Amino acid sequence: GLCRTSEIFGASALVVGSLHYIQDKQFQHLSVSAEQWLPLVEVKPSQLVDYLQEKKTEGYTIIGVEQTAKSFDLTEYCFPEKSLLLLGNEHEGIPANLIHHLDVCVEIPQQGIIWSLNVHVSGALLIWEYTRQQMIKQKHHQ
Repeated sequence: GLCRTSEIFGASALVVGSLHYIQDKQFQHLSVSAEQWLPLVEVKPSQLVDYLQEKKTEGYTIIGVEQTAKSFDLTEYCFPEKSLLLLGNEHEGIPANLIHHLDVCVEIPQQGIIWSLNVHVSGALLIWEYTRQQMIKQKHHQ
């Protein structure tokens, strides 16, 4: 689902822990061929810290979807053009060893009891908000 969302909203790439995922029938069912149109980059978990550091040197802001004492509310956060979105695991969130590599944490305002969204849904909401903000910036520059 995240692959499909990323392709629909024009993400430059989707980073996955293994390209073997695209062989999975469930992946193919949910992606609806999006992997054919979206660049997929394989970064094994052991390589992720180095990858994030490399992206920082390229000018990317590393944004985590996480509820912390310093998190920005999604409705108030202004995404830089060069944004890299780091999503956590379905139940544990972003691993502790990666948290200090984040430049910023953004949280999705919630009203319910559960306080936990599926990773794909969280990613989709942030990708949409990024896209919405970029569209507004483009209109102002025309």
